[in-house]
Amino acid sequence: MAFPVEFMQKLRDMNDIVEMFRRYTTVKKSGRLYMCCCPFHTEKTPSCAIYPDDQHFYCFGCGATGDVISFVEKMDNISFYEAVQVLAQQSNLQIPSRNPQEERTADLRRRCLEINRETAKIYFINLLKGSDPRGLQYFQSRGLRMETIRKYGLGFAPDDWHQLRDHLRNKGYTDDEMVIAGVCRRSDRGAVYDYFRNRVIFPIIDLRKNIVAFGGRVLDDSKPKYLNTNDTPVYNKGSNLFSLNFAKEGNPETFILGEGYMDVIAMNQAGFTNAIAVLGTALTDAQVRLIGRYVQQVILSYDSDGAGQRATQRALNMFSSAGIPVRILKMQGAKDPDEFIKKFGAEKFRLLLANSEDALDFRFQQCKEGLDVATDGGKVQYLRRCVNVLAEIDSELQRSVSISRISHEIGVREIVISAQVERARKALGKRAEEEHFHDIQRNIIPRDMLTPQEQQYVKEYLAEENIFAYLLKNPESIRDVMQKITPEYFVTDFHKYAYGAIFQKASQNPDFLPSFDALREIFNEEEMSRFFAVSGRHQEVPVTEQVLQECITLLYNVKNAVRPSQDLTDDDLLKMVANKQKSAT
Repeated sequence: MAFPVEFMQKLRDMNDIVEMFRRYTTVKKSGRLYMCCCPFHTEKTPSCAIYPDDQHFYCFGCGATGDVISFVEKMDNISFYEAVQVLAQQSNLQIPSRNPQEERTADLRRRCLEINRETAKIYFINLLKGSDPRGLQYFQSRGLRMETIRKYGLGFAPDDWHQLRDHLRNKGYTDDEMVIAGVCRRSDRGAVYDYFRNRVIFPIIDLRKNIVAFGGRVLDDSKPKYLNTNDTPVYNKGSNLFSLNFAKEGNPETFILGEGYMDVIAMNQAGFTNAIAVLGTALTDAQVRLIGRYVQQVILSYDSDGAGQRATQRALNMFSSAGIPVRILKMQGAKDPDEFIKKFGAEKFRLLLANSEDALDFRFQQCKEGLDVATDGGKVQYLRRCVNVLAEIDSELQRSVSISRISHEIGVREIVISAQVERARKALGKRAEEEHFHDIQRNIIPRDMLTPQEQQYVKEYLAEENIFAYLLKNPESIRDVMQKITPEYFVTDFHKYAYGAIFQKASQNPDFLPSFDALREIFNEEEMSRFFAVSGRHQEVPVTEQVLQECITLLYNVKNAVRPSQDLTDDDLLKMVANKQKSAT
């Protein structure tokens, strides 16, 4: 987005990136920078660096990078312009007008949201006033009151291939827009038809109260039982949660994570408004991080069947990795929360929540599966499984209590169990250190180096990156650098293209400086992320004029066929790793 440089600078000045990170994760000062666990991937060892001087961040673990605008884009899964809108509203800044391409992109998103709103209206009218009563009968048979139906905007899609399509056409929407929004599909012959048919409908509402997608359930035994909107310009199912818009109200300390729409709606109707569910996919890391923004604890209320128990174990591991405490709902006499509430009532369900099982208890119980712990062999196998669980407990006090518990349960001395646990913890710690080291190592040489060209030209690539790092740190030096090297001396495609674009812009405009804001006028978001990454990797060890000249000389030598050795020695790589680890601490 080509916003005026003055506006962008003011926007960033009024939205400090360190404070933005503090809203989502614990931030600690480390020298001139700040470190935190990256909010974009699951980790326990902080590897995300925030640079207050340049107001951007770089994760040495996953490579995520950007400024405060990029951060809001990623966290809220919104476009660049929407992120600017969010930050401008927080700062009471007036947004300048957009260019035609951005107007078209924003208009498409707006049209998708309008189509979704109109679609939800039609489905809701079908449910309450349509000629087919089966949808309303279904919801009533599930015990839903009218105020609940209205609250969630539930609906019904009749067994009609064109009802919605024809209605939206009459409202002025094109077939392409309907398909892009996900409410219609196009056949192999090009005919457009309604995607949801003969199904009750569950609108998906985001945190801004926009209807962004739909889920549909059949009323018979036909397959698939559920249909869900695929990803669209306004929706990503792995980054959203059903009923989160209601659950976050009142700032609860705990979310109840259910398996399906009806479980969540039944819990909400019974007064448990902090219930949420995933959307047609297995739980994702993005959803775990999203939950972690709002609550300190999660209660898992998955079905009691085999699939539900496997999902519980997987979710427990994911939340544990993210440092979010978990409890597990143990239901007797019902397969899910909806059925339990119908059978036993809301108060019994409230007691069930209060007495939910600790995650450790659940995991120790899982360790017994398939074993006869009354036998010596069963005890040995049980202990081996328990040791792995115990080794993952960070709290020394909690670990000691749990060791004592297992000791009394199977009659093995605590000292023996403790020794096994310590060995397992050392092995676990070593693996974690190796994984963290490899994460950093993979990001020392940019991800582009995984392609054959960059593997072939390792030293040239790094020399070119150093030139960009120097320019990003010293944009006022652009014309001095231009006099020393021209684009033809760059070897790798992206760097040659990028330097050429900057070179041309600076040649045409004597006032041009390659600041991040100025570069946004030339490069797209994916290309900009590379510049942020380059800047992040060189924050603590900046490129000096001497290094710059050495890099330019190397590229000159390459151009003149004086090719140095292409292979990085072990010492070279170790020095690079050491430097990057130093910059990450």
